Amino acid sequence: MSNIIKAFINIVNNPVVELVDYYSGRNRMNNAGKALETFVQDAFAGTIDEGDENRRLKKLEEIYSYEGNQNNPPDLMLKSSDAIEVKKLQSKKSAIALNSSYPKAKLYADSPMITKACKECEAWDVKDIIYAVGYTDDNSLKSLWLVYGDCFCADKETYERIKNTISSGVHSIPDVEFTQTKERGKVKKVDPLGITDLRIRGMWHIDNPNKTFDYVYEYDESKDLQLICLLKKEKYNTLPFEDKEALENLNNNSVEVKDIKIKNPNNPVNLIEAKLLVFKV
Repeated sequence: MSNIIKAFINIVNNPVVELVDYYSGRNRMNNAGKALETFVQDAFAGTIDEGDENRRLKKLEEIYSYEGNQNNPPDLMLKSSDAIEVKKLQSKKSAIALNSSYPKAKLYADSPMITKACKECEAWDVKDIIYAVGYTDDNSLKSLWLVYGDCFCADKETYERIKNTISSGVHSIPDVEFTQTKERGKVKKVDPLGITDLRIRGMWHIDNPNKTFDYVYEYDESKDLQLICLLKKEKYNTLPFEDKEALENLNNNSVEVKDIKIKNPNNPVNLIEAKLLVFKV
């Protein structure tokens, strides 16, 4: 079973800055977005340096229970472990576009935004979710955050209150036909002829970790690649002892492991104990 510590160690041991060149050379993809997704996938599976595609695919099958797409989160699910959502940015401070999917502290199996295949890929009700947020240019990976949703996303009730209030308001408009969809809704027959429809979509954005957590980590312009992992200490304590021991025994001066405190997403004056893992080259 894989986890965030294993992914961190795998990247430390196999850092890839020129993502597109690296993966296009292996005949996998030729754009930064797909290369980032594959790099994250390989990091958790321990296949960054695996040149044999058949062996790589076999390892992916062992590690993952589900692989999604851009329209249906999550992008990946680790067997009996966490979900992963990959987001690519071309500015270190730009917001993360989540489109119709609001920010998630946890991923729930009863969410209408996930597919039947995702719900049925293994027995699960709720998973922790890791946002893998990569800042790239057209070819290179500049920074990668692996941060748990519950470190910067509020509980789902916060977002669903807004969503439900908007839907309720649309329902209250007289003389229109409201159709429920997986989006916020659809209003049919807006005009007297009944030929105009209005789709109501949520376009959610959330600040990226370089901005949200600038009080615990300052982006280093002098480095080619920065890897930052952030998780609650209580989550860190549940991870396998041998993985934490391997992390602590890394003989690499470019690695830092820190105990920090972060703002509670549901109550910012309440600080939460957390772990920050940093690798810079």
